[in-house]
Amino acid sequence: GFGTRVANPGTLPAGAVWGLAFSPDGAFVAVAHDNSPYISVYPWSSSGYGTKIANPSTLPAGNGYGVAFSPNGATIVVGHNTSPYISAYPWSSSGFGTKFDNPGTLPASLVNAITFSPDGAFVAVVHDSSPYVSVYPWSASGFGTKFANPGTLPAGNGYGVAFSPDGAFIAVAHANTPYVSVYPWSSSGFGTKVANPGTLLTAPASGVAFGIL
Repeated sequence: GFGTRVANPGTLPAGAVWGLAFSPDGAFVAVAHDNSPYISVYPWSSSGYGTKIANPSTLPAGNGYGVAFSPNGATIVVGHNTSPYISAYPWSSSGFGTKFDNPGTLPASLVNAITFSPDGAFVAVVHDSSPYVSVYPWSASGFGTKFANPGTLPAGNGYGVAFSPDGAFIAVAHANTPYVSVYPWSSSGFGTKVANPGTLLTAPASGVAFGIL
């Protein structure tokens, strides 16, 4: 069970925390929150929080709601409530690099959650407002051209998103019935939506994850 709670960080996040992610190597923990600077990252060890990393030189444009590290730990992406709704930065042990250019097609509104594909070649975000999910190719150069929307859109505001461990499917948790939508995924983009589960969820889904068989 739980041991004694770890001591608070020396510099607290500036507001309510909506998203949290550890770097792949476990050496850093990032939180997205209300109020400037909207993203706070701390070194992490068995001793707990280290001294907060310096803020990025270009802050996210508004309250932070989602945050994710790329699988190789070289990028950190923050979703927020003000255009351009998503901000991506190079990441290293020295902290934030210079913000990447915005994607050519921005998410439609507030980004609630972010995930990278297991191979790091794609970054998916879910957001308020249609089409509710947006996926972009990702490389060391930043965002590529947004993929075409799925043929059948999620049924409402997107709250959670995940790729399957093999990267062959993408799942979206959303506000309206059937509350979760799953699509085949490939380098060509979205496939035809998978049939709804036989027993639907009974309320909006706030998050989604795949198990490992």
